Amino acid sequence: MKNLLIILGPTACGKTTFAARLAYDMDGEIISADSRQVYRGMDIGTGKDLADYRVEGKDIPYHLIDIAEAGTRYNVYEWQQGFLDAYDDITARGKLPILCGGTGMYIESVVKAYEFDGREFPEFRSLIVGLDISREERRAKITKRLHARLEEGMVDEIKGLLDRGVPAERLIRYGLEYKFVTLYLLGQLQYDEMVSLLEIAIHQFAKRQMTWFRGMEERRGIKIHWLSVETPIEERIKQVEALWLTQTA
Repeated sequence: MKNLLIILGPTACGKTTFAARLAYDMDGEIISADSRQVYRGMDIGTGKDLADYRVEGKDIPYHLIDIAEAGTRYNVYEWQQGFLDAYDDITARGKLPILCGGTGMYIESVVKAYEFDGREFPEFRSLIVGLDISREERRAKITKRLHARLEEGMVDEIKGLLDRGVPAERLIRYGLEYKFVTLYLLGQLQYDEMVSLLEIAIHQFAKRQMTWFRGMEERRGIKIHWLSVETPIEERIKQVEALWLTQTA
């Protein structure tokens, strides 16, 4: 049976930072489970935060980020095949694969071994760790992060995509930042209106993520070990390491 460590949680809960620290301590590499970070040139809006993959002076390898052109379609089946390739590559080098992200369908496609067009998918024995953040703290982090991204040049990033010929309708379909900033750049929203509507949409998205994760547990029988983000990161790492030892014993 193939073993897999998974870190999940809603947007703005600190998944990437935590997974990278785990990878540093456990000699691992990150496989991204984010449906928009696959696209090149969509950096600020998707929150790639590649600096998070550098821990104590060491670059933590990551996979399934920047693997498709912005404006193209990329689906869960393609991601699933990319996951298998990354998993085999990581384990062949004796490293620990850590799947990290907030796209519930991508994660569940591995945990539940989704089959597409009759193609069998291997079963994994997965240890799933969720980062639990209070609604109030999550909302505060989302608001702070949104304004930081706007200051970092998110509007210019999306304008650059439009200028390079990425269709506006495709960016709108990517949702959230790409939808509302594109509508602003097209003159369909005022700036303040765009910021307000986008903030509401991100809060709603985080709520939908948690609804999906609860459904994984309550309706689809998938065990998630929830750890509070208020617990010091060193203690959370020890908790995951202990769970992993039990998993692989």
